[in-house]
Amino acid sequence: MEIEKIISELSFKAVRSSGAGGQNVNKVSSKVVLTFDLKNSKALTEDEKFLVKTKLSSRLTTDAVLVLNCDEDRSQFRNKEIVIKRFLELIKNALFIPKERKPTKIPKSVIRKRIKDKKSLSDVKKNRRKPDF
Repeated sequence: MEIEKIISELSFKAVRSSGAGGQNVNKVSSKVVLTFDLKNSKALTEDEKFLVKTKLSSRLTTDAVLVLNCDEDRSQFRNKEIVIKRFLELIKNALFIPKERKPTKIPKSVIRKRIKDKKSLSDVKKNRRKPDF
């Protein structure tokens, strides 16, 4: 994954933020909307695209476009930085392949010890019984 290549494929749009905020919200377009076209991306291989598509299927549109919004800050520049960071984290997590778990066998010494302990406990309990005449 080449970060610079992916960032060059992103498209941004500045929109007016919603909610309370008075005059600043009414006249400044500080909210940033990031869109990434997964289908037409040249920065990702076909395998990477498949991984991202399966892991982020709930966040993609029907045209395989990822859309992220950010209106946390009053600054458009800061919102753009935040949304890029969020996008890169999402892609990194989607491309992460966890190590396959190798099932381990129980060592024979452990099995022997367990059986020996059971036997000794059984003997202790047998010795507590009344003698059989």
